[in-house]
Amino acid sequence: MEYISTRGAAPRLDFEGVTLAGLASDGGLYSPREWPHFSEDEIAALRGLPYPELAARVMQPFVGDSLTPARLRELCETAYGRFAHKAVTPLVQLDERHWVLELFHGPTLAFKDVALQLLGLLFEDFLARREENLTIVGATSGDTGSAAIDAVAGRERVDVFMLHPRGRVSDVQRRQMTTVLAPNVHNIAIDGSFDDAQAMVKRMFADQALTSRFRIGAVNSINWARLMAQVVYYFAAALQLGAPGRKVAFSVPTGNFGDVFAGHVAARMGLPIERLIVATNVNDILHRALTDGDYSTGTVTPTAAPSMDIQVSSNFERLLFDVGGRDGAALAEQMRGFETTRAMRLTNAQRDGVADLFASARADASETAKAMRWAYENCGEVLDPHTAIGLHAARQAELDPAIPLVTLATAHPAKFPDAVERATGIRPALPARVGDLFERQERYAELPGEYDAVAAYVAERATPAA
Repeated sequence: MEYISTRGAAPRLDFEGVTLAGLASDGGLYSPREWPHFSEDEIAALRGLPYPELAARVMQPFVGDSLTPARLRELCETAYGRFAHKAVTPLVQLDERHWVLELFHGPTLAFKDVALQLLGLLFEDFLARREENLTIVGATSGDTGSAAIDAVAGRERVDVFMLHPRGRVSDVQRRQMTTVLAPNVHNIAIDGSFDDAQAMVKRMFADQALTSRFRIGAVNSINWARLMAQVVYYFAAALQLGAPGRKVAFSVPTGNFGDVFAGHVAARMGLPIERLIVATNVNDILHRALTDGDYSTGTVTPTAAPSMDIQVSSNFERLLFDVGGRDGAALAEQMRGFETTRAMRLTNAQRDGVADLFASARADASETAKAMRWAYENCGEVLDPHTAIGLHAARQAELDPAIPLVTLATAHPAKFPDAVERATGIRPALPARVGDLFERQERYAELPGEYDAVAAYVAERATPAA
């Protein structure tokens, strides 16, 4: 499998190369040169497989010659052996039409674990093969940081530097990052928003003062390998609900667009997805882009769903590339304009391309709380605010009622106990495996929201590439 940049000027790489590279050298994001496609018979043959085996089968076309099928299966067995539920991503039925796909049974209680537990193993395998060191830089609006840190803490040849916006993640989210005291883990709280942190991370990939000394890698969903692993649970859910003989729709709480883009990839591979509903909170740039073609930023409003408090969704670039003709030069010009003005209009081709599969909806604080109450009072299910936004969007959707509608449950409700308690009167408890979280020692640096200060911090502590 060969990978190309959405902006057309970076070298083509194989799977090992894109896993270690993260962001492309031209500022774009790597995507497969072509989409693998499964026939209906091939999809039907995946029914009933244990999750690690299903994962290996779905991902093998993307991995190509970088790993043997046997080695990929071994890594999947190891990655998903740490999950608290045997099904890894179990489905829960709410009513005759609505389902919830629980993606929070990993070690840090968020959907990011599904991909990052595997990514940590891939990093270790590929770096040992090359005898190189990797400096991971990442930005988190809450869940990516803890999942990435758990996946690479203590691993050889990897340092991780994780930026989070100070005071804009939940106490549970922060402590899941800052109480990991492994020497290769560095947490940084910056003044500013997630978008500010993400912009710094992207800038590091183009900073020759850093890249000349360190191999800079990514764990955010700009890294193709992470996004690839998220494709699997769309197959897992759809197969349980009757695919390939039955269409399925998904509602996805969306911030950086990686999770819902994984659904787009699954559809490209042949999975019969009727609709992907992009569910946003009041930071609704994606809702505006998908409904009106207006991709323009505003001020980030802090909400009870901090992982969605984003105005610039990196993976949206992958979608625009794929549906807009795969013209890297044209998209590079379009994105340069956006980076300068913070606003752009989708082209007619892009708008037509997203309309085939995507819909969107927006939920404010009242609607989010109402969805949490509905799930608890009518179905006995306690949802976190992000999942509730997805459920709100699902319940507003105008689709054939015969098509099952799956909301992705992206985080355990105990990660957001205050918001859940305000909406439902129930204060969810942390699972026993993380129950002592608030007794653990924290360690993190506080830095101003200035690139030079953060880059200097990284340069002083990272291990050179070789």
